[in-house]
Amino acid sequence: METQNKFYIYIKEGEEISKFLALIGANKAVMKFEDIRIKREMRGKVNRIANCKTANITKTINASIEQIAAIKKLKETGKYNKLDEKLKEIANLRIENPDMSLIELGKKLKNPVGKSGVNYRLKKIIEIAKGK
Repeated sequence: METQNKFYIYIKEGEEISKFLALIGANKAVMKFEDIRIKREMRGKVNRIANCKTANITKTINASIEQIAAIKKLKETGKYNKLDEKLKEIANLRIENPDMSLIELGKKLKNPVGKSGVNYRLKKIIEIAKGK
Protein backbone atom coordinates (compact mmCIF):
# COMPACT_ATOMS: atom_id res chain seq x y z
CA MET A 1 0.00 0.00 0.00
CA GLU A 2 1.42 3.40 -0.94
CA THR A 3 0.54 6.76 0.64
CA GLN A 4 2.43 9.84 -0.55
CA ASN A 5 5.63 7.96 -1.37
CA LYS A 6 5.46 5.97 1.86
CA PHE A 7 4.90 2.23 1.86
CA TYR A 8 3.02 0.20 4.46
CA ILE A 9 2.76 -3.53 4.93
CA TYR A 10 -0.33 -4.97 6.55
CA ILE A 11 0.17 -8.36 8.14
CA LYS A 12 -2.69 -9.87 10.15
CA GLU A 13 -1.56 -13.38 11.12
CA GLY A 14 0.70 -13.70 14.17
CA GLU A 15 2.90 -16.31 12.54
CA GLU A 16 3.46 -14.04 9.53
CA ILE A 17 4.31 -11.10 11.79
CA SER A 18 6.96 -13.21 13.53
CA LYS A 19 8.41 -14.28 10.18
CA PHE A 20 8.56 -10.68 8.98
CA LEU A 21 10.26 -9.46 12.17
CA ALA A 22 12.81 -12.27 11.86
CA LEU A 23 13.35 -11.41 8.19
CA ILE A 24 14.26 -7.81 9.00
CA GLY A 25 16.54 -8.93 11.84
CA ALA A 26 14.38 -7.75 14.76
CA ASN A 27 15.14 -10.83 16.86
CA LYS A 28 14.40 -9.21 20.23
CA ALA A 29 11.05 -8.03 18.87
CA VAL A 30 10.30 -11.57 17.65
CA MET A 31 10.96 -12.98 21.12
CA LYS A 32 8.85 -10.32 22.82
CA PHE A 33 6.02 -10.72 20.28
CA GLU A 34 6.02 -14.53 20.63
CA ASP A 35 6.02 -14.24 24.42
CA ILE A 36 2.91 -12.03 24.26
CA ARG A 37 1.23 -14.39 21.77
CA ILE A 38 1.87 -17.43 23.95
CA LYS A 39 0.52 -15.70 27.06
CA ARG A 40 -2.64 -14.59 25.24
CA GLU A 41 -3.15 -18.03 23.76
CA MET A 42 -2.78 -19.69 27.16
CA ARG A 43 -5.16 -17.19 28.78
CA GLY A 44 -7.69 -17.92 26.05
CA LYS A 45 -7.39 -21.68 26.55
CA VAL A 46 -7.78 -21.36 30.32
CA ASN A 47 -10.87 -19.17 29.89
CA ARG A 48 -12.44 -21.63 27.42
CA ILE A 49 -11.83 -24.54 29.78
CA ALA A 50 -13.23 -22.61 32.76
CA ASN A 51 -16.30 -21.57 30.76
CA CYS A 52 -16.88 -25.14 29.64
CA LYS A 53 -16.60 -26.48 33.19
CA THR A 54 -18.93 -23.78 34.49
CA ALA A 55 -21.47 -24.62 31.80
CA ASN A 56 -21.28 -28.33 32.67
CA ILE A 57 -21.74 -27.64 36.38
CA THR A 58 -24.70 -25.37 35.66
CA LYS A 59 -26.25 -28.01 33.41
CA THR A 60 -25.79 -30.70 36.08
CA ILE A 61 -27.31 -28.51 38.80
CA ASN A 62 -30.30 -27.50 36.66
CA ALA A 63 -30.98 -31.13 35.73
CA SER A 64 -30.64 -32.16 39.38
CA ILE A 65 -33.14 -29.48 40.48
CA GLU A 66 -35.68 -30.74 37.92
CA GLN A 67 -35.12 -34.35 38.97
CA ILE A 68 -35.45 -33.60 42.68
CA ALA A 69 -38.63 -31.58 42.06
CA ALA A 70 -40.12 -34.54 40.17
CA ILE A 71 -39.18 -36.95 42.97
CA LYS A 72 -40.73 -34.68 45.60
CA LYS A 73 -43.90 -34.37 43.51
CA LEU A 74 -44.13 -38.16 43.28
CA LYS A 75 -43.76 -38.44 47.06
CA GLU A 76 -46.41 -35.76 47.66
CA THR A 77 -48.91 -37.42 45.34
CA GLY A 78 -48.27 -40.96 46.62
CA LYS A 79 -46.98 -42.13 43.25
CA TYR A 80 -43.47 -42.66 44.61
CA ASN A 81 -44.48 -45.93 46.31
CA LYS A 82 -45.70 -47.27 42.95
CA LEU A 83 -42.26 -46.87 41.34
CA ASP A 84 -40.25 -50.01 40.68
CA GLU A 85 -37.19 -50.62 42.86
CA LYS A 86 -34.67 -49.43 40.25
CA LEU A 87 -36.42 -46.06 39.97
CA LYS A 88 -36.74 -45.74 43.75
CA GLU A 89 -33.06 -46.52 44.18
CA ILE A 90 -31.94 -43.83 41.72
CA ALA A 91 -34.48 -41.37 43.17
CA ASN A 92 -33.09 -41.88 46.67
CA LEU A 93 -29.52 -41.49 45.44
CA ARG A 94 -30.41 -38.26 43.63
CA ILE A 95 -32.11 -36.82 46.74
CA GLU A 96 -29.09 -37.76 48.89
CA ASN A 97 -26.55 -36.51 46.29
CA PRO A 98 -28.01 -33.49 44.48
CA ASP A 99 -24.65 -32.32 43.10
CA MET A 100 -23.42 -35.69 41.87
CA SER A 101 -22.97 -36.36 38.14
CA LEU A 102 -24.91 -39.10 36.37
CA ILE A 103 -21.75 -41.20 36.07
CA GLU A 104 -21.11 -40.95 39.81
CA LEU A 105 -24.75 -41.82 40.61
CA GLY A 106 -24.54 -44.85 38.34
CA LYS A 107 -21.49 -46.14 40.18
CA LYS A 108 -23.29 -45.92 43.54
CA LEU A 109 -26.18 -48.18 42.50
CA LYS A 110 -26.38 -51.76 43.84
CA ASN A 111 -26.00 -52.93 40.25
CA PRO A 112 -23.94 -50.11 38.69
CA VAL A 113 -25.06 -48.68 35.35
CA GLY A 114 -23.58 -46.11 33.01
CA LYS A 115 -24.50 -42.52 32.42
CA SER A 116 -27.18 -43.37 29.84
CA GLY A 117 -28.83 -45.87 32.19
CA VAL A 118 -29.03 -43.30 34.99
CA ASN A 119 -30.27 -40.65 32.58
CA TYR A 120 -32.99 -43.00 31.31
CA ARG A 121 -34.22 -43.75 34.83
CA LEU A 122 -34.26 -40.11 35.90
CA LYS A 123 -36.10 -39.08 32.72
CA LYS A 124 -38.63 -41.83 33.41
CA ILE A 125 -39.18 -40.39 36.89
CA ILE A 126 -39.72 -36.92 35.42
CA GLU A 127 -42.22 -38.33 32.87
CA ILE A 128 -44.17 -40.13 35.59
CA ALA A 129 -44.24 -36.97 37.69
CA LYS A 130 -45.61 -35.03 34.70
CA GLY A 131 -48.27 -37.68 34.23
CA LYS A 132 -47.05 -38.98 30.87
